[in-house]
Amino acid sequence: MRRTKKALAIVAAAGAAIAIEKAFGTRRHAGPPSDHFDGERFFNTDPARQGEGSFIKWMLTRDRGAWPKWIESTPGPKPPERVDDLRLTFINHSTTLIQIDGLNILTDPVYSPRVSPVQFAGPKRHRAPGIRFRDLPPIDLVLVSHNHYDHLDTGTLHRLQWRHSPRIVTPLGNGKLMARFGIVNATELDWWQRSENITVVPAQHFSARAMSDRDRNLWGGFIIHSDRGNVFFAGDTGWGGHFAEIARRYTPIRLALLPIGAYQPRWFMRPAHIDPEEALEAHRVLGAQTSAAIHFGTFALGDDGELDPVRDLEEAMEVAGRESLVGNDPTGDPRPAIGDFWILNHGEGRDVPQCERLAPGRTASSTT
Repeated sequence: MRRTKKALAIVAAAGAAIAIEKAFGTRRHAGPPSDHFDGERFFNTDPARQGEGSFIKWMLTRDRGAWPKWIESTPGPKPPERVDDLRLTFINHSTTLIQIDGLNILTDPVYSPRVSPVQFAGPKRHRAPGIRFRDLPPIDLVLVSHNHYDHLDTGTLHRLQWRHSPRIVTPLGNGKLMARFGIVNATELDWWQRSENITVVPAQHFSARAMSDRDRNLWGGFIIHSDRGNVFFAGDTGWGGHFAEIARRYTPIRLALLPIGAYQPRWFMRPAHIDPEEALEAHRVLGAQTSAAIHFGTFALGDDGELDPVRDLEEAMEVAGRESLVGNDPTGDPRPAIGDFWILNHGEGRDVPQCERLAPGRTASSTT
């Protein structure tokens, strides 16, 4: 009986999501077919996917990890106005501030209380953003990886547009979606397309704002090109051959931002989210000089608990034999760390080491 009621609730929620989508008029990409677009829907080069039936099975059998209702934390210090070289600030979830070559870039900015079509229901944040919105420096550019609510947050994008008027770069179809909500100045790119210093690159994932628009808009990651070494922001991604191809085209990667959360249960999450051990392997495959963990510790989106991603990544690094100190845990105690794979505290900023693989007089390569 309990399972039947749960199933009915899931169906009702799906119906409500479709109604919301129709009411708001979600926009979808239209264009010629390609090797990852059939004319109506996008698809991964790896055919693995999360099916609708498996989603319902997961909802009926969930074994949620532990999350406190709210995590009290002190906001991080106000970041510098500009940085000549490269600095990373982890705000939380997939929201980071990348300050590179005098440019201020936000990734997947989310400051709203919930990542949901409405702000009275849906996944709710368990901690405040690590940097207060009013403390952000002037934002020049925003990267939006795909249209899931925990990555494309229209409320936050409106606030950024009003205060900073940034340029936005996003995969195909998402600019039209933003325009429907009055968010302008977005450039849409296909995989491997470049606009100025930004290239959209593949990811193993999917898109949806509701049940009826799955895979209508593209998802992806980003390369930020710099003469001092490139930066890779993965967005959301499962495991795939795209990591090796990105490494081949855009070496040297000075900094990689890799997701580690929302990976349980593996039978369901594997096609869309790497786990901490796979994030470490991605770090190796990319040949990244420094990597940093994202997509953890703020929203309970999978069955992994609040502390599971960090614990599992540290265990994977311990097995790999890496040693160093990379910051503190929430209590302020030293945390054994993991060499050049950082786990930053929420609101922590850090200067990224120089790219050692750039010889004097050389610049970062980018072959397509």
